[in-house]
Amino acid sequence: MRTRRNSAVHALLVAGLVAAGILCPAVARAQTYPSKPVRIVVGFPPGGASDVAARAVGGKLAERLGQPVVIDNRAGAASNIGSELVARSPADGYTILFGTISLAINPSLYPKLAYDPLKDFAPVTQISSSPFLLVVNPDTPYRSVADLIAAAQAAPKPLLYATAGNGSGSHLFMEYFAASAGIRLAAVPYKGAAPAMNDVLAGTVPLTFDNIITTLPLYKAGRLRALAVSTSTRAAAAPDIPTLQELGVAGYDANAWFGLLAPTGTPADIVEKLYAETAESLKDPQVRERLLSLGSEPVGSTPAAFGRFYRAEVEKWGKVVRAANVRIE
Repeated sequence: MRTRRNSAVHALLVAGLVAAGILCPAVARAQTYPSKPVRIVVGFPPGGASDVAARAVGGKLAERLGQPVVIDNRAGAASNIGSELVARSPADGYTILFGTISLAINPSLYPKLAYDPLKDFAPVTQISSSPFLLVVNPDTPYRSVADLIAAAQAAPKPLLYATAGNGSGSHLFMEYFAASAGIRLAAVPYKGAAPAMNDVLAGTVPLTFDNIITTLPLYKAGRLRALAVSTSTRAAAAPDIPTLQELGVAGYDANAWFGLLAPTGTPADIVEKLYAETAESLKDPQVRERLLSLGSEPVGSTPAAFGRFYRAEVEKWGKVVRAANVRIE
């Protein structure tokens, strides 16, 4: 009760200073924001990696902001439903998006989106980065990336690989690999990552490229053979697995990421405050450990740096989608 009374007195004091011309509006806004709960929209169902990560960060962010942070799951259409909701929300810092790599891929996959992924969002910060693992069934003869490339080059038909569906990360990461390595591979799409992985484990399809969050436990249990990680540096969660760049696939660098984005037009001081408090939240040992346990490495980049990264991601995956002629069925 005392905290609320003090906050109310503080808000009245700031308002009085603004009225008197002593305090500029931007400073006043930064002083009083947030004055009510902040909503983080997650475009995927509860329990998934993005939801777990959002809740891990959101809990600490609520402590730092002094207001509840509500996680709002708006699943559907590869996160387009949640993204559209945030894009159409007031630009006041009270509704923000927990974005994923899907936000960078969707502009190239969907010819008619109800929002513009580049124009309708103001980047706040990149939360984390997660590599994918290139994995094969242990009974295959592919013991290295070199083995896989040699087999693909010698095969009369493209080698098959499992994906979580057309346009999914497992699909586009593998198409990016095939193009970078100069080999032919053919996608076998499934309705989700789980059935795709089940067929790789059963040996029905020999390989896949999937998030470290789901593949690392299977690799450690000996049920998969990991050939490489997708990022340009080795993953902290799996330092024994080499990168594709190390293995001769020049320039290959891809990761699944989480980040916060606000509606375009959100005042710069509010974006800056959200960034600063989120970056500090990511330094918390419990938050870091939770993200690392998922295979996600904390980042906490500035709005400008995240903006450059995000635009580069849209451009990169657009090229992959067009080169592979990926279509949504």
